[in-house]
Amino acid sequence: MSDDIWGYHPASGHIVGTDLIGYKVEATDGAIGKVDKHADDVGSSFLVVDLGVWIFGRHVLLPAGTVKRVDRAERKIYVALTQEQVRESPSFDSAKHVGDADYHQQVGGYYQSHRA
Repeated sequence: MSDDIWGYHPASGHIVGTDLIGYKVEATDGAIGKVDKHADDVGSSFLVVDLGVWIFGRHVLLPAGTVKRVDRAERKIYVALTQEQVRESPSFDSAKHVGDADYHQQVGGYYQSHRA
């Protein structure tokens, strides 16, 4: 994972401006969902992942620093997290958490503590 949890690692293959919506997201031990939203903001890049049928109706915010690799040909994003780490992460609710600095800090702290 990146030293900066909110920035893409240069080796991830992510190109700023690439539309990642709809890309499938793979944990180290299997599929976890698809990208519902993403942001490339400097110091605050992230993916919002819809866990879909895996955990119906739940969304999580994944800091860009959790991304290991972006495969544009396959439309997949590989993250340096297990399914369990994602399952136990704080839930994301766009009505409550957009622009919420405390939530942003909570999510960053969670993923910082689960660095590979």
